[in-house]
Amino acid sequence: MLERYEELIHADNDFIAGNAKRVLAIAEEHPILREGFSEFSVFKTHEKEIEGILQDAFNPLLTQNEIKTAALPFYNFVFNPSERFKSILKSAGEDFELEIRNMPTEQTYIIACSIILNFCYGYSLNFKRPFFYEIPDEHGVMHYYKILYNADFTEIKPKPGAPKITQADYDELIDNFDNIDLWKEKFPPNSYEFEGFIISNMFDVTDDQSISNIKSGLIKEVKGKDRNFLNNFQEIFRSLLGLKSIKVGFSMYVKETDSFERVYGVGVNSYLLNELETAHCSDALCNWSYNQLLVEKKYFSVSDVKRALAKNDKQPPHIKVLDQQNIQSAIFAPIANENGLMGILEIVSEKPKVLNSINANKLEDVMPFIESAIERSKTEEANLIEAVIQKECTSIHSSVYWRFVEEAKSYIRAQTNKNESATFKKITFDNVYPLYGQIDVKGSSDARNSATQKDLLLQLNLAKKILQKSIDEKNLPIYEQVMFQVSEFGKDLTTNFKVDSEHEISLYLKNEIKPIFELIAKTQQALQPDIEDYFNKIDSDLGVIYYYRKHYDDTVKLINRNMSSLLDEKQIEAQRMYPHFFERFKTDGVEHNMYIGESITKEDSFDMLYLYNLRLWQLQVMCEMENQYYHGQHEYPTALEVASMILVFNQPLSVRFRMDEKRFDVDGTYNARYEVVKKRVDKAFIKGTEERITQAGKITIVYSQKEDEAEYVRYIKFLQSKNVLADDLEFIELEDLQGVTGLKALRVSLLYHKDHDEKNFYTYDDLMTTIAS
Repeated sequence: MLERYEELIHADNDFIAGNAKRVLAIAEEHPILREGFSEFSVFKTHEKEIEGILQDAFNPLLTQNEIKTAALPFYNFVFNPSERFKSILKSAGEDFELEIRNMPTEQTYIIACSIILNFCYGYSLNFKRPFFYEIPDEHGVMHYYKILYNADFTEIKPKPGAPKITQADYDELIDNFDNIDLWKEKFPPNSYEFEGFIISNMFDVTDDQSISNIKSGLIKEVKGKDRNFLNNFQEIFRSLLGLKSIKVGFSMYVKETDSFERVYGVGVNSYLLNELETAHCSDALCNWSYNQLLVEKKYFSVSDVKRALAKNDKQPPHIKVLDQQNIQSAIFAPIANENGLMGILEIVSEKPKVLNSINANKLEDVMPFIESAIERSKTEEANLIEAVIQKECTSIHSSVYWRFVEEAKSYIRAQTNKNESATFKKITFDNVYPLYGQIDVKGSSDARNSATQKDLLLQLNLAKKILQKSIDEKNLPIYEQVMFQVSEFGKDLTTNFKVDSEHEISLYLKNEIKPIFELIAKTQQALQPDIEDYFNKIDSDLGVIYYYRKHYDDTVKLINRNMSSLLDEKQIEAQRMYPHFFERFKTDGVEHNMYIGESITKEDSFDMLYLYNLRLWQLQVMCEMENQYYHGQHEYPTALEVASMILVFNQPLSVRFRMDEKRFDVDGTYNARYEVVKKRVDKAFIKGTEERITQAGKITIVYSQKEDEAEYVRYIKFLQSKNVLADDLEFIELEDLQGVTGLKALRVSLLYHKDHDEKNFYTYDDLMTTIAS
């Protein structure tokens, strides 16, 4: 800078030349300012002289308005600041530390080296980026200041011994910006000197930066667990409006029901709904505000809630709900696209008049970004809902999902190419080996019928007692006839329970007994407690006593849940061994299908060894499921027995995805035999007997080929050596099923491990004896 002034001494303009002499006189009196220094203390001791030298760059006439300071490169150190800059720092508070917001510490060294490449070696590198200061005001509202540097008064000098940068070095460096070790190798620390200072001119870009931050925040994918999202979003709006006291909320609009509902996942509040989960728009808004937001799609403000309530006798619902939350001013802005309203942006404050129609205009610049984000959010929500439906309601397992992706891509390409005959082709997998197993509640029909009989008999007996008391007090012939009918129903239940008995008796109790008891309660006060007790025992949804049946149903649900959970958990291990298709179904127990083969894996890697491994895994898991059930049986409301079965099919088959049923099924007439066997075999009898092939405490393996028998005998011997199965293996023949002959089975008892102690093993009979005692 002093060198520039030495040139200005010879200027034609006397005023410029005279000013240059003034500056140089200061430097002559204080040589350190020309020679240079490295101690920060000099800035303090020569503060007045430095101000005099920098007077032209820092015009005192503009100091109250310009945001300006001198600084040292790569240090958060400033000197000779303008009065406006001093005022900004003072408002930020004594604890505030000035720091460039987007200058990562680890990149400072590399940026310095990039500057050296430009200044010392002439390589044209465009490393310039916009830099900002984030400085809060006295109210805590964040302001953003963009920094523009003037580096006219800096110089960079290599020290003796500094390595010279070659073209090869440069070529390597430009491909390794993040490799700090490489940059330090080419530019060792303390090998260059920066001399001079820079002038920083700053501009308040809070509005522009707030809009940019809103856009960036909305573009980012917001995860449901990101609880900081709302706080960050509110801070951005506070900066945009210059108000610390505001809060931001959203209400989503549901067109189908013309209602608002709150947003879930990121802690977003709704000040329009307050504590409600959802509300009809007509209940949340008055006619005028409804028309403004939903019809005109225009924003409006409420600058003073108390005054608005006092002026309007009808108390508009949106004003009233604000007052209930101690909100005194608010802005409501519709978020809409060409398809209509998507939601309402709510900006609120507990202070009156701080939000009004004037500052509401600032929303004009940010609403397009918010609308775009909400539109994207709705699309993502729809996709998520679709994904959940696909996961919960269809059978597209992850192992075969790739095939659906391929076909979907082909279908989309055909549509894009205007192919009118584009169709989603049939999804099939050929030459796959099936595995099927089930753990089923044994005698489930009898158990449920027994529970039904108990419930109905209990209700009929309660009804008889009330009717008898009523007859004793007030003998009406009609009551005797009803009591006779109730007694007849009770006899039929115990001697001749039929399929339609439950429906017939339940209808009679609801349509005949209920009205009579309601009449008795009104006319015979003494029987009111008995009738109240009767109705208290009745399930409100079913209209009948649902006690024993509930125990049965709850037990089946628990069996399904616990067995399914174990099977799903074990499936994770099996998929790691080798990928295969898997699906399970809940019936009166849990059934599962598996298919394994080359066409499913998408890789040329299938070997029969993987099939044998999966069969052994299946047998082991079925044994483990049995163990878990019987050792947890005491936790179930009703004592039920379960029986396990595995079906072995020797030949590979083809499966296809049925689009109408959204599930996989075998493909072709020959393969249909497998499905027939699956549906009928568990009810089959041992040939020449009335004994079912499935039995509690035993696992049954159904097969048709001799090689399958030999294979599973090996597995059974292996599990017997591990004390998983007992030494009572049976070889049995099945009675002929409709269309299926020649089936055989292996049946063997399970050993149950007490308290997970593998040294103690029990047969099913031992276990039942222990439980009974």
